[in-house]
Amino acid sequence: MTILKFPAIRARQSETHTVISFAALASDLQKFAVIERVARDAEGGLSGFQRPQIAGHIREIRDYLEKPEAILPNPIVVAFTNNVEISGQGADGRCIVEIDIASGAPGMVVDGQQRLTALGQVHEKDFQVFVSAILCRDDEELRRQFVLINNTRPLPKSLIYELLPTVTGLPRRLGDRSVAADIAARLNYDEASSLKGQIYQHTNPGGLIRDTAIQRVIINSLSDGVMRELIREPDGADLCFKLISDFYKAVQYVFRDEWKNHTPKTSRLVHGAGIMALGYVMEILVLLDGARSFDDFAKGLACLVDNTAWTSGEWNFADNDKRHWKSVQNVNRDIVTLAQYLVGLVRADVKRRRSQGQTGSTDEVQKIAGMS
Repeated sequence: MTILKFPAIRARQSETHTVISFAALASDLQKFAVIERVARDAEGGLSGFQRPQIAGHIREIRDYLEKPEAILPNPIVVAFTNNVEISGQGADGRCIVEIDIASGAPGMVVDGQQRLTALGQVHEKDFQVFVSAILCRDDEELRRQFVLINNTRPLPKSLIYELLPTVTGLPRRLGDRSVAADIAARLNYDEASSLKGQIYQHTNPGGLIRDTAIQRVIINSLSDGVMRELIREPDGADLCFKLISDFYKAVQYVFRDEWKNHTPKTSRLVHGAGIMALGYVMEILVLLDGARSFDDFAKGLACLVDNTAWTSGEWNFADNDKRHWKSVQNVNRDIVTLAQYLVGLVRADVKRRRSQGQTGSTDEVQKIAGMS
């Protein structure tokens, strides 16, 4: 049988969406609904939207469902874009939903993936569950519903943010984040990026730098920094991408020993605090030194080489504020303190070079950074 039929009831919630509820056996649910995990192809294209499975949580649900007294009142939310027909709708909302599974499962699980996975591991009984189904116009609408439904749930924010660039018509607070998430994803997957493969995302769990840290640098710049103007250019996104890629390329060049083969636990340079604090350094170099390229940023960063404690020693923030290098944490107070310290050094160096008529050279940067 390629058509599954269920008595259902339609809720009148939106003029533009069809929302129905019905009860289905777990075995039938697995025939018409699938869990599409978030992933990227070789070019960085995004597909799917669900986070990875949480084995411990699934096991707990499964063990509970195996008990005779188990109930599961919360519905599995499934979205469809095709192969669903609703017929016989009465004034009271009762209707029949018909799901065509001839070409495979047409539904995508929007909420309840852990419950559905656990149901598939219960073999002693065919548990009946409630299903809330949403009929969507297309895949973009399906993703939009996933983001809006799950944004109020305790899902990882980084997963929500990674999906944002694929969705339109979002609330302003999410729409603004979408631009930053798009640039961050490009930094992680574009062959021309100095940070390719180094940013942790749900589609790149091997990355070390938190995507939220890079996004915060971009958001700050889009709000009050150089990217606010760049993004308005016809090729604004490309200009923003190149600027931040060149800056962190210079960071990796000037501080190569503190970056290469390090993790956030062994170096505050690749730690969220360091990444975000350096974002303010990028802004001040653009503002005061006219920096725009890798060479410009490398010259401007050279003054920090002997004044940082990324992997050892102590930070000398002030006469009465000396801290062990590991004491800098990913909290706003420490990020601001570190940023103010680094920006102060850069400001003084720019002022000194201006007064002496110096602009520096790549050779000088190599010498200062011990790379010659």
